[in-house]
Amino acid sequence: MGILYQAPGAQGWAIFAFVLFALMAFNEFGRSTRWGGLVLFLVAPLVLTLFVWPRTAAIGNEYGTGTWFNWVKTYSALAGCLGFMAIRFVPGLAQKSWARAFPPLILAVNILEACIRDFQVFSFGAWTGARIDNLWLMSGPWNIMNGIAGLLNIVAICGWSGIFVSKDRTRDMIWPDMIWPWILAYDLWNFAYTYNCIADHSFYCGLTLLLSCTIPAFFIKRGAWLQHRAHTLALWAMFVMTVPAFVDRIAPVPTTHNPRAFFAVSLVALIANLGLVVYQFSRVRRRALSPLKDELYTDHPAYAAVVAENR
Repeated sequence: MGILYQAPGAQGWAIFAFVLFALMAFNEFGRSTRWGGLVLFLVAPLVLTLFVWPRTAAIGNEYGTGTWFNWVKTYSALAGCLGFMAIRFVPGLAQKSWARAFPPLILAVNILEACIRDFQVFSFGAWTGARIDNLWLMSGPWNIMNGIAGLLNIVAICGWSGIFVSKDRTRDMIWPDMIWPWILAYDLWNFAYTYNCIADHSFYCGLTLLLSCTIPAFFIKRGAWLQHRAHTLALWAMFVMTVPAFVDRIAPVPTTHNPRAFFAVSLVALIANLGLVVYQFSRVRRRALSPLKDELYTDHPAYAAVVAENR
């Protein structure tokens, strides 16, 4: 871990494991029942918005949670959670093409917000590192590289016409065309974004948070990655807005502040997303598909497995 982060130690790893499993557990609570989702993603945010966040996430606070990005990210994640619940539980809504367009739209907006932030960090000109808005940042070519990687990831969003609601009790929002190549490329890009733009917070909001939605997507409820992602992102954002001292004071795991590490993670993300776009467009051309209307992976075993489990 000495390359990317200062070694967290046994206590640090124990906290990492606790946060990971807590996010996964609350995700399961939020998706398993309609009332659980409403409590977590509607009632709790309303209470926190009125009585807690104006104090703990005030603009310019010492923990860096009072930036425009932090507020926008929290509410956009919550909008995704509530929108996905509507698709899952409002009768007939999942059959509407305009409703199925909401998940890719909110996902693209979420990615675009982060791309803008990467470009903004580059514009700060903090070439040797600096504390800006109470966050440690280092500007560099990695911001441009990873901003481009995020835009490529948006281009690669595909197959939303095939979104449906699972037949089981939990009625999950299933996106069968969102299989492992896209998820892997997204995870590499998003980790690089957190490393670039929230560097000393990225052990949790990057590594831990991404694992909390990727593990369920492969081992608990396949095909529901975006639902897992929205839930865990909203949960983490609400927690950080409520307990802003957690990452900086209670359980800090700072990065090594090494420019080579910044460059490496962004280069890997850029290569992965460029490869994904090339691969997907080769499939589009070879199979004469429409990238805006057709599902691209219907012949893939991962797609078939998700459909068989949920439809």
